Amino acid sequence: MESPPQLAVTVAITRRADPSRTAEMAAWVRAGASLAETFPGFLGTGWVRPEPGSAEWHMLYRFADAAALHAWEESPQRQWWLSSAQGFVEHTRVERRTGIEGWFDPPRELKIDHQAPRAPRRWKQAVTIWLGFFPVSLLSAWLLAPHLTSLNLVLRTLISTLVLTPIMTYLVLPRVTRVLQPWLQR
Repeated sequence: MESPPQLAVTVAITRRADPSRTAEMAAWVRAGASLAETFPGFLGTGWVRPEPGSAEWHMLYRFADAAALHAWEESPQRQWWLSSAQGFVEHTRVERRTGIEGWFDPPRELKIDHQAPRAPRRWKQAVTIWLGFFPVSLLSAWLLAPHLTSLNLVLRTLISTLVLTPIMTYLVLPRVTRVLQPWLQR
């Protein structure tokens, strides 16, 4: 049996730095990106400030899976890099995202040199989900529903959604979106 695909992990971090130290902060961010690029599974990084003179810096980085992210986050290189900012950088928020919320969402931040790709149009997202959902629902109606006919509607719905949600999330939608990626990005 094939193991489920590993989901890419995006980490969004908000950091604060004294606006008078913008040049140091920009150099520190570039150094961290350069270090992360050397790690297996690294998929990209970006940062943005809400406005000129802002103390907040919104950063993100993405790795192919949780193991690759863990290797970066526990590395001596990253520990050295983080320690080099003591005294002028404050870490205020960290958020990790995997799974369905990352399938269509473009990064909200901008890359340093160019804009992130746009999310597919909503109708394309709907078609993609339907293309995965229809055959799975049909299969469920054929295999699962006959065994649930004696149960009330709420219980039948609960059981079928408990079975179908992981199948859609971990098996079907990742494959459908991978196959349709050229069309989705057009």
